[in-house]
Amino acid sequence: MRLDVVTIFPEYLEPLNVSLVGKARARGQLDVRVHDLREWTYDRHNTVDDTPYGGGPGMVMKTEPWGDALDDLLADGYEGGAREPVLVVPTPSGRPFTQELAVELSERPWLVFTPARYEGIDRRVIDEYATRMPVYEVSIGDYVLAGGEAAVLVVTEAVARLLPGVLGNAESHRDDSFAPGAMANLLEGPVYTKPPRWRGREIPEVLLSGHHGKIARWRRDEALRRTTRHRPDLIERCDPKAFDKKDREMLSILGWAPDPAGQPYGRFWRRVQDVEE
Repeated sequence: MRLDVVTIFPEYLEPLNVSLVGKARARGQLDVRVHDLREWTYDRHNTVDDTPYGGGPGMVMKTEPWGDALDDLLADGYEGGAREPVLVVPTPSGRPFTQELAVELSERPWLVFTPARYEGIDRRVIDEYATRMPVYEVSIGDYVLAGGEAAVLVVTEAVARLLPGVLGNAESHRDDSFAPGAMANLLEGPVYTKPPRWRGREIPEVLLSGHHGKIARWRRDEALRRTTRHRPDLIERCDPKAFDKKDREMLSILGWAPDPAGQPYGRFWRRVQDVEE
């Protein structure tokens, strides 16, 4: 996979040289190229922004540097054999970035990121390149950052770990929280390792039992417990058929009840507010 990132702060992307992404780059599984947008400016101040039409606070990133930069890197990519680029635009007004979207992007051979600063990029740039390639406008959360570089790091790591051979264990990501394909997307429960006792705290006895069925049940119950505590909306959206009898017993303990109108497979709703901690 090839990744191009155009930014006015190339140094912000240094974390792409470490951890899983850095190792994937070193092995040639990921071809990451970071470009300084100011190299496509033509005035002595290397200006990349201007005041917005219609007034208002802040500045808007100009069309010319972005257009010239994207034209050049696309031409370079095509000459180097890269194909089927997609434009990834980090923006608070984009669609939520999810594990499902990470999987979709991991299947693309070439991602081009345009992290903006100030009030964003002149909309004509996005509209222009949408005529040439698919565009993904993505948001990593309901908050606003100073720029899109942090979102590039988030998306890149989420995508890179899904590429074949990047994770040491190819099955590692299949049990991730939010892994697509399951009827019930639950948060993962807690995990433990040696020593069995630390500062007076012991690991759950069931994990030492060697009984795989009981361990699987415990992990499932903990996933239900954590999802109830932190992301109850996930349970509300779950396909009720994803829950077996034991799941339903635990959900009842946690304060959930099926929708009476949809018995026996109605979606669940919170029966009580004081959920077991």
